[in-house]
Amino acid sequence: MDKIIIILFSLLFSTQVFAQTSAAATVTSRVTIIDPIKIDKTVDLDFGNVISAYNPGTVILTPEGSRVANGVQISSSFPGTVNPAEAIVTHGNNNYSITFPESFVLFNSDNPDQQLIIDQFTVEPEEGLISDIIKIGARLNLEANQASGFYTNSSGFNVTVTYN
Repeated sequence: MDKIIIILFSLLFSTQVFAQTSAAATVTSRVTIIDPIKIDKTVDLDFGNVISAYNPGTVILTPEGSRVANGVQISSSFPGTVNPAEAIVTHGNNNYSITFPESFVLFNSDNPDQQLIIDQFTVEPEEGLISDIIKIGARLNLEANQASGFYTNSSGFNVTVTYN
């Protein structure tokens, strides 16, 4: 019995330390799936009728649909079809950004060597909860004595929307 007491006594006052060598935690996991952002064009960009001049000029079409001519003329009695572009952005109440090309080329349908450049795109959103209507304006650049005719580019330009 004395031996047992000595062994127990030695274990109690032993200099050996028993350290914890592992630990565990429970981690839960979650995800929220949101709808992909989407853009659908509803109206094409149309600058209407413009009268060429002896000097270069520009026509600025605002997102609201007004035109301002510099160096060229626009006719109020025969304006043609004037529309800012329009698209619906479905974004599920998430923030997003809009990207335009730096510029876009229009070609004369009778003479493709004759070109017009569109640049300086502007946008104005009419905000909704899960979707917005965006209206897009731009600047049309004309050369001096720009050849008359119908200018277009059937490939169109990309408007890209991206979640922030």
